[in-house]
Amino acid sequence: MTCSRWLEFRIPRGLPALAATLALALTALPAQADLPETITAIKPSIVVVGTFSQLRSPPFLMRGTGFALGDGSVIATNAHVIAAALDAAQQETLAVLVRQGDGLTRRNASLQVTDADHDLALLRISGPPLPALKIKSAADVHEGQTIAFIGFPIGGVLGFSPVTHHGIISSITPIALPAGNSAQLKGKPIRRLRSGLFSIYQLDATAYPGNSGGPLFDVDTGEVIGILNMVFVKGTKESMLEKPSGISYAIPASFLLDLISRASPNR
Repeated sequence: MTCSRWLEFRIPRGLPALAATLALALTALPAQADLPETITAIKPSIVVVGTFSQLRSPPFLMRGTGFALGDGSVIATNAHVIAAALDAAQQETLAVLVRQGDGLTRRNASLQVTDADHDLALLRISGPPLPALKIKSAADVHEGQTIAFIGFPIGGVLGFSPVTHHGIISSITPIALPAGNSAQLKGKPIRRLRSGLFSIYQLDATAYPGNSGGPLFDVDTGEVIGILNMVFVKGTKESMLEKPSGISYAIPASFLLDLISRASPNR
């Protein structure tokens, strides 16, 4: 059983000098970066990840969110965001949408490397490099830390304008990513469940389909802390839009460092 109550603090009438001193001390504290400024700086690095085919309508189908790293031509996202197989009959290719001015432009993309154990993937895109985000050291990430994440919730239904959610890291907890179904619980997946646990960030902010692959970032510096991966669903998947759980998960961004070293323009 839990309970909550409001606590009200009042300054006694006889202590106006204390109030003035306290106000002066608060104004002397170092100012934190403004979240709106951080969002403005990050948005040019965010892309829509999907597939493209001139033989269908609409030609571009969104699958998730991604963001620029490394030399600005490398895009990080979730492995599950990448189509398991492209439709050759439809001449389907990987692609991203990049914001340019007041509109969006399509860029061709190619898969560079994946990490199925941590549900991560890196793409390389054509065209000019995007502003690359920096990765924050995992040693500087703590429970209770204020965070935000940005992406394209509910796919193209709300349009392709990046949306930001705000919260804290409520827990850093060991986890093994589930296999697609029980038939896959053999061999490597079983070994991972037994010994391959790694820490994942549990958040008290709500993510939706379309947020997958988006960056979880430090609100003060804009450094990437993690990659949005999944959301806890109460009831059916369809009910999450009406009754979201408010519990989401992100993969620590430190796992991207090895992938970046393995990706190269010539792969």
